[in-house]
Amino acid sequence: MNNDKEDQPSLDLKLAVEKVQSGDISAFPMIIRHLQKNILLYCYYLLEDQAEAEDAAQDIFIKCLRRIQDYVPTASFSAWVYKIAHNHCIDLIKKRNRMRQMLSQYRRERAEEDKGNKYTDQIIQLLEKLNTEEKRILLLRALEEYSFDEIGAIMDLKPATVRKKYERIRKKIVKREVQGGRQYEHSLRG
Repeated sequence: MNNDKEDQPSLDLKLAVEKVQSGDISAFPMIIRHLQKNILLYCYYLLEDQAEAEDAAQDIFIKCLRRIQDYVPTASFSAWVYKIAHNHCIDLIKKRNRMRQMLSQYRRERAEEDKGNKYTDQIIQLLEKLNTEEKRILLLRALEEYSFDEIGAIMDLKPATVRKKYERIRKKIVKREVQGGRQYEHSLRG
């Protein structure tokens, strides 16, 4: 009897996967419920940032839904989802490292150009307190002056998602959750 109870979640997951593969996406929330906690935890361990892990987990399940037709049951479904999660998080880490390199280069260039500018260090400190995605959105919007549509295309996000995240960044800075943010409020256009 215990065996039946232990096998039930696996059977439920298998049936949900089969339903979604046959076109019944109403079964997909069951897949999410079954795997969400573990995928989120895995993302957190890799990314070491709660908000980034939550965003990554959401993106992973979207990828999973889009690619579910590619799943062939030679390995467990959860292993297939973990592979998607692993690849997604590694890509995010690589982007984060590129962003750090860009920031480091920016810091060196700005230090040379703006030796007399007292705000340079404060701007750099501001950026360092934001997560990778927040930095990218802020830099693309405030410095490069891209539209939300353009930023969405660059970052593979919906424009509405970019707009919402940008507003959160603005509030975070303006409310001084990030030290020194009040003086930059005028630079953070909507």
